[in-house]
Amino acid sequence: MSRIQATFARLAAEGRKALIPFVTAGDPFPDVTVELMLAMAEAGADVIELGVPFSDPMADGPVIQRAAERAVKAGIGLTQVLADVQAFRLRNQTTPVVLMGYANPIERFGLDHFVLEAKAAGVDGVLVVDYPPEECVRFAALLKAQQMDAIFLLAPTSTDARMQRVGEVASGYVYYVSLKGVTGAGHLNTAAVAEMIPRIRRHISVPVGVGFGIRDAATARAVADVSDAVVIGSRLVELLEVQPRDNVAVTGAQFIREIRSALDA
Repeated sequence: MSRIQATFARLAAEGRKALIPFVTAGDPFPDVTVELMLAMAEAGADVIELGVPFSDPMADGPVIQRAAERAVKAGIGLTQVLADVQAFRLRNQTTPVVLMGYANPIERFGLDHFVLEAKAAGVDGVLVVDYPPEECVRFAALLKAQQMDAIFLLAPTSTDARMQRVGEVASGYVYYVSLKGVTGAGHLNTAAVAEMIPRIRRHISVPVGVGFGIRDAATARAVADVSDAVVIGSRLVELLEVQPRDNVAVTGAQFIREIRSALDA
C-alpha cells in the first residue's frame, strides 16, 4: 500500500475528507518551499501537490502561470523539486507528496531515471497533465513497482470510455477538474459536481478529489460532502504570491487551517 492509499484508508475510517493543497515548487521564493510544505502539513493538509515549474504551462490559468514563470526564472527545475521533497522527508515521513506537472521535464530527465529518483526523494505520486492514460501504461507500471501512484485528471467533458480507461491505470486518487478551461477559471457549480461524482464512481475505484474553482471554506465543505478530497491550488498560490518571504509559510498554514476546520465541522 502506498502512502497515498494508506492516507485515504485512514481518513475513510475516521469519516473525514482529504485536503490537498497545490503549490508551485520554488514560488514565491525558492528557499521557502520546504518550510511551506511543512507548515501546511502541520496545519492539516493530508496530501501535498507540488507543481514542477515548466515554461509552457498550457493547462494553467494566470495565477499558476505566474508562479511557474517566477520559479523557472529562479532556476527551479525537476532536480531542485526532488531536492525539496527529500528535504521535506527529513522532517515529515507521513504526508504524501504528489508531483504535478507536464511531460517535457520528465521525458528530458528520462522516465526510468525519474521514477527511481522520485522514489529515492520520497515522492508518493505523479500527475502529468498532458499524459493521456492510453500513453501511460508503462509509466504507471514503473510507478506502481516503486509503490508510487499514477494520478489522472478527469473533466466535465470526459466520456465514459475515458473514465473506464483512467480506471484501468489510475491509483491513489483521481483529480476531477470541475470546470472547463484552465486553472483558476470560473465559479464552481457544486450541484453539477454532485451529479458528476456518481458517474465517475461507476468507472473509478480509487478516491475522487475535486479541484478548480474552490476558493473558500464554504465551497470546500460543499465539495467535500460529495467527494473524497478537496484540491485547492489557484486561490492558495494567489494568496502566497503577495506575501513577504517571512510570511509565506504562516499564510499558507492559516489558509489550510481554515479549510481543514470547515471540512471537519
